[in-house]
Amino acid sequence: MKATMISRQDCLARDQDDALAPLRAQFDLPAGVIYLDGNSLGARPKAAMARAQQVIAAEWGTDLIRSWNSNGWFDLPKRLGNLLSPLLGALDGEVVITDTTSVNLFKALAAALRMQAAHADPARAARRIIVSERSNFPTDLYMAQGLAQWLDRGYQLRLVEDPADLAQAIDGDCAVAMLTHVNYRSGYQHDMAAVSARCHAQGALALWDLAHSAGAVPLDLNGDGADLAVGCTYKYLNGGPGAPAFIWVPKQHQAAFRQPLSGWWGHGAPFAMEPSFVPADGIARALCGTQPIVSLALVECGLDIFAQTSMAAIRAKSLALTDLFIALVEQRCASHPLGLVTPREHARRGSQASFTHPHGYAVMQALIARGVIGDYREPAIMRFGFTPLYTSFADVWDAVEILREILDTQAYDVDARRDAVT
Repeated sequence: MKATMISRQDCLARDQDDALAPLRAQFDLPAGVIYLDGNSLGARPKAAMARAQQVIAAEWGTDLIRSWNSNGWFDLPKRLGNLLSPLLGALDGEVVITDTTSVNLFKALAAALRMQAAHADPARAARRIIVSERSNFPTDLYMAQGLAQWLDRGYQLRLVEDPADLAQAIDGDCAVAMLTHVNYRSGYQHDMAAVSARCHAQGALALWDLAHSAGAVPLDLNGDGADLAVGCTYKYLNGGPGAPAFIWVPKQHQAAFRQPLSGWWGHGAPFAMEPSFVPADGIARALCGTQPIVSLALVECGLDIFAQTSMAAIRAKSLALTDLFIALVEQRCASHPLGLVTPREHARRGSQASFTHPHGYAVMQALIARGVIGDYREPAIMRFGFTPLYTSFADVWDAVEILREILDTQAYDVDARRDAVT
């Protein structure tokens, strides 16, 4: 595609030919807003309002505690996990939707370290290195640091500066590589199969955070040889603010999977009320305490929309949208100090485009004031996320045109007060 040949009419024509375009009508998008922040919080499915009312008014209000049985509340984490599984390349009985991404990461990392420490090979059992990236999402690093501190068994976090350094860092001392599949800041996408294979060749386990992958890029956890994975449902999966996250434990690891948050929902017989913990069989052992049913129920509304298409179709449109955005920014804003952070190579790109600008925060605030909602991440990075279920090609043109106008007229406040959430 030649950037010089792109017009708004071209974008409208692409929308007319877009097989995913009708799905946009299933989201409640505010008038006058171009929403390019689905990589932080997905838009609300229209069905979510009715579902919330049903849970609150009928299931809670009328059926009360009977709903744990009569309305399937007790099995909801596993049932929703099975609905999510096809998007992850997982099997039924390998995913539960529960808790937060941070909590699930803590469980998964603790379980992985325990599996290594219990290995029959003394050399593997003695490993104490957790490999990750310095650019990983901070909460992942914080959870690893906290776990290593409390275990107090000599575990250390080894951080690499560049993805090219991973192969060398994952060596014979590495117990677990804990990586985010698509980088939250840059949109860089790892080769999951290659990295997982490197882990296994060195006797390490591969733990993946899919927060910026699930619902955005095709995944094949089993086929790519991952060992454990976690992720959230409130970004591309459109589950709602703070919606419960998920954890994936493949069948091959479920018998050995033990995690320290041994709450009663992970017990083999929770209502036997026994004083000693005995883990449940299968994926249920990844659960902990009582589930937040109202927010958990809304996750299904987003998953129902994914069931109407395929990840292949979503990925094709995602790449087309990000290609278009990058081309238009470079065509129409060429005189401004913008730097592309996101890889151009399709295989290395998630579903976002990130650009640096010396006044990135101020420019993003000006965009938001004009109805183009992205977000900002240090250092000086403006992030634009593209959710193919509801983002149009005309949205891309209009967003770049507004960006151009702001930059050309310097209509941004370099002294803008920083909000708590950027």
